[in-house]
Amino acid sequence: MYFLSRELYFPSPTIASPEGIVAVGGDLSPERLLLAYKSGIFPWFEDDEPILWWSPPERMVLFLDELKISKSMRNILNRGTFRVTYNTAFKEVIHNCSTIKRKEEDGTWITSEMTEAYIKLHELGHAKSVEVWQGTDLVGGLYGVDLGNVFCGESMFSKVSNASKVGFIALVKKLQQNGYLLLDCQVYNPHLASLGAREINRELFLKIITQKIQ
Repeated sequence: MYFLSRELYFPSPTIASPEGIVAVGGDLSPERLLLAYKSGIFPWFEDDEPILWWSPPERMVLFLDELKISKSMRNILNRGTFRVTYNTAFKEVIHNCSTIKRKEEDGTWITSEMTEAYIKLHELGHAKSVEVWQGTDLVGGLYGVDLGNVFCGESMFSKVSNASKVGFIALVKKLQQNGYLLLDCQVYNPHLASLGAREINRELFLKIITQKIQ
């Protein structure tokens, strides 16, 4: 296992452990975070752990033209029940992502250290959010890191049924319009699989990320 020093460096993701850990330690500076994402690596750890950097052998992604929208979801979108905005409430979105209760999780991996790091990345224009509203209430949203042709999704939340799906679909359509290659979803999630996301191997993902192959 590779232990990071102060030097701004990551080893190749191909040296990752079987579960996908590439390196341990370092910091969450904007420079290191951007280098990680551009290298196909992301941080994922809990409060009582050192910083862990991951590049799993199977990567969950959505190729934008493979988005699946069910008939019932189309009806919801057509009703105009929700309003979607971009980058208007980043701090509120990441706060909700870190505090909302999830059936499959006891706590959150979005620690205070992570929150501060991504807010700083947002202030520099690299981390972005999608907000879903009902009237004046923020009822759903997501955030991630924008690499210019790949959007790396980090987390989403929903306080009202289907709110996060509405935000996800709106983001995908926006990325399509701007010529992005894919949306990185990191690890398998049945919710995202229902929307068309699927797993590809690390080799293909790194090829897309590092060589920008279309």
